[in-house]
Amino acid sequence: QVQLVESGGGLVQAGGSQRLSCAASARIFSNYVTGWFRQAPGKEREFVAAIRWSSGTTYYADSVKGRFTTSRDSAKNTVYLQMNSLKPEDTAVYYCAARRDGGFSYANEGQYDYWGQGTQVTVSS
Repeated sequence: QVQLVESGGGLVQAGGSQRLSCAASARIFSNYVTGWFRQAPGKEREFVAAIRWSSGTTYYADSVKGRFTTSRDSAKNTVYLQMNSLKPEDTAVYYCAARRDGGFSYANEGQYDYWGQGTQVTVSS
């Protein structure tokens, strides 16, 4: 059974940076798409970023474009979310997700097959 394990969450001050990691228990990312979603208290889960592992093509929500970067390391079977210039409104539980590539709506959480446990990111002002 494939598992996605997230790490790197914590408390950071506004304007700071933080990097999240998502490691798979098996080699599944080579022809996958991995996505990042977040959910703030009382709000619905929203799309943050995604990357196609075969090409390295990335996609970002307008709210994080220019501040966040997602990347992958095939040797480690790990995907990263580098978060810079953090704002208090970035505070949320962040989730990584994955599914096989082949053409789908990368921003639609319902189309991903595997999910991490989530990690809390809190940005203080």
